[in-house]
Amino acid sequence: MPQGYVKALDLPQVIPVFPLSGVILLPRGQLPLNIFEPRYLNMVDDAMAGDRIIGLVQPVGGTPAHPGLSPVGCAGRITSFAETSDGRYLITLTGVSRFRIAAELPSKAPYRQVRAAFEAYEADLSTPPEEPDFDRDGFLDALRVYMDHRALDIDWDTAGSAPMEALVNSLSMALPFEPAEKQALLEAPGLLPRAEALTALMRIDAADAGDDAAPSIQ
Repeated sequence: MPQGYVKALDLPQVIPVFPLSGVILLPRGQLPLNIFEPRYLNMVDDAMAGDRIIGLVQPVGGTPAHPGLSPVGCAGRITSFAETSDGRYLITLTGVSRFRIAAELPSKAPYRQVRAAFEAYEADLSTPPEEPDFDRDGFLDALRVYMDHRALDIDWDTAGSAPMEALVNSLSMALPFEPAEKQALLEAPGLLPRAEALTALMRIDAADAGDDAAPSIQ
């Protein structure tokens, strides 16, 4: 990998975390972020001065001021950075590897830090092979119905030819599912199970949209 991460032990064991509901990061996925809160500006400053690694984690439970953290997140490396005239940071996180939170650590910094256990997700550091059992036609059919119901559009030529990982992971990150559904996609044990879960979610959403629309048909 460009970052030089080959095995889990190559990654930092203590990382800052950015709790963000309804947003996930997946290996090799790219996530643009607009950073404006002072504590997270501080976090980005510190990350840029070090290994550029930030963990993205969905909040769960707790309080608005101090939410709980989902047990699994994804570490990303800052691969793009710009500062705006009003002091915001526009960054891109590129996914490196998922991790399990082993412990949250006391910190003098204004942001939160955890001890990250990457071992169970070491396979994330390598691009997975194409899955021969991936039903691309069925996946694209479900996507087309979903996008029609949502009045959305994508580049269908790109979707038809994109590598499986890029297609499945980018859609898992981008489509507006509920936080718990996003977390299930993040925690899927492999690319094929994630593709199957994503297909099911798209079909359920489209079916629900059809049910909601039915009473209003004149």
